[in-house]
Amino acid sequence: MDKLQWTKQVFGSKLEIRRGSELIGNIRWENMFSSKAQAMINGRLFALNREFFLSKLEIYDANDQSLLGMVMVNLFNPRTDVIVNGKRFELEIQNFWQSRWSWKFNGAEIITYTSSEFLSKDKGEIELYTTLSEEVEVLILLGLFVRNQFVLFMLLLLLVIVLVIA
Repeated sequence: MDKLQWTKQVFGSKLEIRRGSELIGNIRWENMFSSKAQAMINGRLFALNREFFLSKLEIYDANDQSLLGMVMVNLFNPRTDVIVNGKRFELEIQNFWQSRWSWKFNGAEIITYTSSEFLSKDKGEIELYTTLSEEVEVLILLGLFVRNQFVLFMLLLLLVIVLVIA
């Protein structure tokens, strides 16, 4: 099992992925509310895109712009599927606060994410129960992109509630 760490400032536009002290990847948004991001993991470049209201998240190869995977996110359904290289993977959000989520293949967890903080800094661990491959790199980035969109949605929801109450 391999462990990675990730960190992101809640109001920031950059997420970093590390193995120990070594930076192995990142996701960079134009700004906090941007629907597009550039990502890198193990030297490979990707482009990420989100449709309005979080419904569809896509990841592309940054070099040839080929679609590598797409996730349809439903805030009321904790499970969704993605096809990468002809294989079906299932994303499962395991609690309401999105502090634990995982990718499964044939019913077995292959990647799990945990989040340990929320208010000032979003950070956590990624546990890999499989070898690092092109598919796993895509899933790592998609899982973190999905998490960021949920956090963004929760912050927007909180802002709406505060404005309605005020």
